[in-house]
Amino acid sequence: MKLLVTGAAGFIGHAVCQALLKRGDSVVGIDNLNPYYDVQLKQDRLSQLKNQAGFQFIQLDLTDRAALNPIFLQEKFTHVIHLAAQAGVRYSLENPQAYIDSNVTATLNILENCRHHPIQHLVYASSSSVYGLNTKVPFALTDHVDHPISLYAATKKTTELMAHCYSHLYRIPTTGLRFFTVYGPWGRPDMAPMKFAKAIFSGQPIDVYNHGDMQRDFTYIDDVVAGVIKVLDRPAEVNPAWNSAVPDPASSTAPYRVYNIGNHQPVNLLDFIGLLEQAIGIKAKKNLLPLQPGDVLQTYADIDDLMRDFNFRPTTDLKTGIEKFIAWYKNYYAPMIPG
Repeated sequence: MKLLVTGAAGFIGHAVCQALLKRGDSVVGIDNLNPYYDVQLKQDRLSQLKNQAGFQFIQLDLTDRAALNPIFLQEKFTHVIHLAAQAGVRYSLENPQAYIDSNVTATLNILENCRHHPIQHLVYASSSSVYGLNTKVPFALTDHVDHPISLYAATKKTTELMAHCYSHLYRIPTTGLRFFTVYGPWGRPDMAPMKFAKAIFSGQPIDVYNHGDMQRDFTYIDDVVAGVIKVLDRPAEVNPAWNSAVPDPASSTAPYRVYNIGNHQPVNLLDFIGLLEQAIGIKAKKNLLPLQPGDVLQTYADIDDLMRDFNFRPTTDLKTGIEKFIAWYKNYYAPMIPG
């Protein structure tokens, strides 16, 4: 395969590139290396990729259509994995324009290039955040997701709608993956596992929202990557049983699919903190706070469709995943850890 992976310096993008290169694929990685979080971490991820045969990196903002188009023309990609996005629920309250630019405009540019330079399959990142005000759990692909509670979630739902349009109009096979709270080595510093670990190691209090009365379907990075690869290798197909009278939101008369990728085991936030404390060997100081705007109380993935279509489900239990994450953290951040 000749693949484009956007967001190649990101948490999931870096890990996906590693897996593709390991199996012998040719990968062009694109990332704009924006300073939303520590650019050095992104550079260090890239340093693991740049010396590998079959990898090429291009620093580019995907909103730059004039610069993106010639890359598709020259490289003749067979597949595209679109992971680049402006992430973070709370930051979308501060800088909403970044989400329209990075998540909507950039995705349109990817879709347009897939239209004009035909590919076999486009796989793109969505999010569990699209479930918004839904309270029925587990979150199922048959659920309607019309009530987002953050602009981030709204832009992710928008990418799914855009993908369907292009699948319908131009028969481009597209598959959207709703990721559920991904964690592990090389993770994002703005997410709870990294923020909590940093605070615990330094003896600082951690902010625990809704007084800890929240649940998350934590999904280990290796499981997410395995799911992405499984889906990539089988392009989305038309659902011959699709019925407009009772429409299935996750499939279509077009070659369009959406799947949840989650651990299917939601964990209470305080229990998650307890496992971090065990792995680190330090008791956390907790700063209990109310629920923040844009946050949901629970995420819980229904992965029946993923299991049915790909015979796949995540296998890493949370204790094992946290131990691997903390082992990496101690090694990577060793100079910054007191004592």
